[in-house]
Amino acid sequence: MTALWLKAALLPSGWQNDVRIEISGTLISAVIVGTPARPEDERADIGVPGLCNVHSHAFQRGMAGLAEHRGPSDDDFWSWREVMYRFLDRLDPDDVEAIAAMAYIEMLETGYTRVGEFHYLHNDPDGKRYQDPAEMAARVIGASEATGIGMTLLPVFYAHSDFGGAPPKHGQRRFLNDLDAFARLLGACEDILPTDGILGVAPHSLRAVTVEELRELVDMRRGAPLHIHAAEQLKEVEASLAFTGARPVEWLLANAGVDQHWCLIHATHLTEAETDALAASGAVAGLCPVTEANLGDGIFPAVRYLAAGGKISTGTDSNILIDPAQELRALEYSQRLSHRARNLLASEARPSVGRRIFDEAHAGGAQALGVTQGLAVGMSADLVVLDAKHPALYGRSGDQLLDSWIFAARANCVDAVWRAGRKLVSNGQHKDRENVWRRYKAVLDRILAL
Repeated sequence: MTALWLKAALLPSGWQNDVRIEISGTLISAVIVGTPARPEDERADIGVPGLCNVHSHAFQRGMAGLAEHRGPSDDDFWSWREVMYRFLDRLDPDDVEAIAAMAYIEMLETGYTRVGEFHYLHNDPDGKRYQDPAEMAARVIGASEATGIGMTLLPVFYAHSDFGGAPPKHGQRRFLNDLDAFARLLGACEDILPTDGILGVAPHSLRAVTVEELRELVDMRRGAPLHIHAAEQLKEVEASLAFTGARPVEWLLANAGVDQHWCLIHATHLTEAETDALAASGAVAGLCPVTEANLGDGIFPAVRYLAAGGKISTGTDSNILIDPAQELRALEYSQRLSHRARNLLASEARPSVGRRIFDEAHAGGAQALGVTQGLAVGMSADLVVLDAKHPALYGRSGDQLLDSWIFAARANCVDAVWRAGRKLVSNGQHKDRENVWRRYKAVLDRILAL
């Protein structure tokens, strides 16, 4: 058994002082409040539960910053996508594993303890299937096991370039499957999943699947996490209206049986009716504010959505920047810029913005990735230790700690991270950072020279 004593910890009951958390194996076996530390205890300042990153394309960490150069025409998501296609053409399985490991280390160092890997890179550079259908999935799983982050694997079904079953484009050849091949992929992934890994399914978008394919995909993993891109771009909304007569989220809510197992990624462009209906569905909105800002996507209507009881989570998506505090900050700041007011995601009952959005992202993220989390008996021992001596946190207590972490601190505010009972981050650095960095650097040295 390992014991960690904290001056303050955010438990399901709220902030408590002098908290002793006992860990047996991977789980929390006891939580004792108001107790002095024992000589054998490890001691720390501030403990909060780890967060879930609900939407990651790990390989894109290697291209972060490479699409910030203006082209000859207007730049938007679609021009960024062409840069991404050219980058992934250079990657082999070893490259993907090395880049994913670097991304996962950065996630752990900033407070994410589980990742939802929206995994769509299935085929070789010529678009041919590997002998093992889960070759590439095994590499992101390998990266998660090497770094220690929890894994909810979301294999992506991608078959078409646009609504109506339009033929795929050349740049999409590494993503493609038919339903039979995808079923074999899911089976192969199930065989290699880590002990506490979760396997879901991810129809890429209404652009990339037909109605018939979507229905079969839902049945393949019924009751498991189901993630789908929806209404990220106005062009997608317009194409959906032209083909189906409905907006993407409107169509999904009316036809796809959206419930608490679903996570709609982005859901940026919603009408008021869609916003209220999505909130009532029990599904989670998977928001990626940093990537959405980087790509110029738009602003999610978070004020109305949360007021209607909607559930949110955050993801790092393109991994242009990996930091949950940055995602939560960008979420609130986008609302301030849109509404020209402050503290918009707080409420009269929950006046701390930081605490409100942290709690919402924590609960929604766990739901979206198919787990239960928190600093409570029986939960996975996933815990983030904040440094009380950090200038942004010094002298703070209670909800002020979350307000200051999210709005006033940099990444080095995180001192330590425990995941499934193992201390993976100490003094702000993952225990295997140097080894992972060397492998990552060697990959980039090669592929950026091509």
